[in-house]
Amino acid sequence: MTKSSRCSMILLLGFAALSLAPNSRAQQRPPILEQIAKTYGLDSYGQIEAIRYTWNGEITGLFKASHVWEWEPKTGKVSYEGKDKDGKPVKATFVESQLNSAPADVKDAIAPSFVNDNYWLLFPLHAYWDTSATVTDQGKHKLPIGSGSAELVQVKYPMEAGGYTPGDTWDLYVGADKRVQEMVYHRGGPKPPQLVTVTWAGYKKAGPLLISTEHRGTADGKPLHISISDVSVKLTGSNSWIKAQ
Repeated sequence: MTKSSRCSMILLLGFAALSLAPNSRAQQRPPILEQIAKTYGLDSYGQIEAIRYTWNGEITGLFKASHVWEWEPKTGKVSYEGKDKDGKPVKATFVESQLNSAPADVKDAIAPSFVNDNYWLLFPLHAYWDTSATVTDQGKHKLPIGSGSAELVQVKYPMEAGGYTPGDTWDLYVGADKRVQEMVYHRGGPKPPQLVTVTWAGYKKAGPLLISTEHRGTADGKPLHISISDVSVKLTGSNSWIKAQ
């Protein structure tokens, strides 16, 4: 994986803040947002002691990467396995609240990759937690890929929110079962990709969490495939891992 492909991978999607801890709600949100979050496991999220998963991503002609993560949401401890720009194996462990004292490669590359990959894993929950975002229910709209229609729920981050790419907009197309069917991402800044359109499929349950493991579509017109594999969770009070199925 080249240095340029690593940068493209890290900034594939934007996010408002590095912290992944749930925040209290600070503004009025449309009811459908909480309904979506509950569908993805909001009410039982506190039972999650640890999550394991592998993020796999490829944009034709730009990059191909795979990252193995183990995350403890309550402590903020993150373990990573992947490859450096020369293809050599890399392992790292860090705590989110202690990034200021972390090595440069962790701060500049691994931690941003973790946030990016985690948003792919749990975006419906992040949309609920991220109180800086403005969320609107825009009613029924035609699906951007294929036929049919779904409820369009738009999640827009303000420029002043900061983060890696402020001003991003995420359009979630939600079915009657409150599962995301498709998503369109609009970048708020000038860096590519500017437009990402993908499906949300391959749904599996990992303990109380609902995870979409397959995303296919395009990034600025180029074929895109992102998958989440080897997902498992450990619940509070247990030493056993529950595999997604």
